[in-house]
Amino acid sequence: QLQLVESGGGSVQPGGSLRLSCAASASILDYYAIGWFRQAPGKEREGVSCIRTSDASTYIDPAVLGRFTISRDNAKNTVSLQMNSLTPEDTAVYRCAALPHHRCSGYVCCGPYEYDDWGQGTQVTVSS
Repeated sequence: QLQLVESGGGSVQPGGSLRLSCAASASILDYYAIGWFRQAPGKEREGVSCIRTSDASTYIDPAVLGRFTISRDNAKNTVSLQMNSLTPEDTAVYRCAALPHHRCSGYVCCGPYEYDDWGQGTQVTVSS
C-alpha cells in the first residue's frame, strides 16, 4: 500500500496561485498514474488532473485547463499541481491518489473511484 501525503493548500484570493505537492512513500513508478482530485462540500469528488508516471502523459479537467499544471518527479516520488488564476469554484479539499498498473484501459485514467491509496487531503480556499 502506497502512502501519500499532500501539502501546499491554503487560503488565497481570486487570481492567486498555489502549488500542491503529493509525496509518496515509495516509487511512483510502481503505479500507472498519480492523480489529483477535489471535493467540495455537497459535491461529488472529481478528477482534476492525472499523470502517467512512465511518460508524464496527462489528463486535465476542462474546468482547470489552462490554469492548472500537473507534473511528476519520479526521482523524488512526488507529483505536484500548480494552480494559477484560482477562482472560488476551485475551493475544495484536494487529495492525491495512485492508480495501480493494469487497471487502466484508457489513455490516462482519471476517474476518482479507479484510484487507491488516497492521501488525507489538503484544503484549498479561494475567497476575497
